[in-house]
Amino acid sequence: MATKKVIIVEGKTDKERLMSILNEPVEIVCTFGTLGDDKIEEMILPLQEEEVYILVDADDSGNKLRNQLKRELPNARHLYTRKMYKEVARTPIEYLAKLFAEAHFEINESLLMDLGRIGDHTKRKSKKMTPKKKGQ
Repeated sequence: MATKKVIIVEGKTDKERLMSILNEPVEIVCTFGTLGDDKIEEMILPLQEEEVYILVDADDSGNKLRNQLKRELPNARHLYTRKMYKEVARTPIEYLAKLFAEAHFEINESLLMDLGRIGDHTKRKSKKMTPKKKGQ
């Protein structure tokens, strides 16, 4: 049975932000905070055989959730926002796109072209840039 990619985030805004970046079918699960036993059984345990990635806020509640998920999903891959951004929702799109490209996700090419920063992580061919002359 083929596994699917699943990303676990804390909130709806995190999910929407990632959906704008990713260009492949991915299930994004929102925990809406820490998980009680019922939520773990309902939401998390069915994911044990999937390719799971965890991206939560760099704060106390995010760390608590990450530790809880480490116990429940020991094979999950953990992705991190920087402490200076604190929240996934406040993390710059450029950083998130690079983070997921490095984790081998397909990234929305039009986003990358707009950002112009992460060309090595996409399947598009790079174009040779020629400098503009004065007056153009």
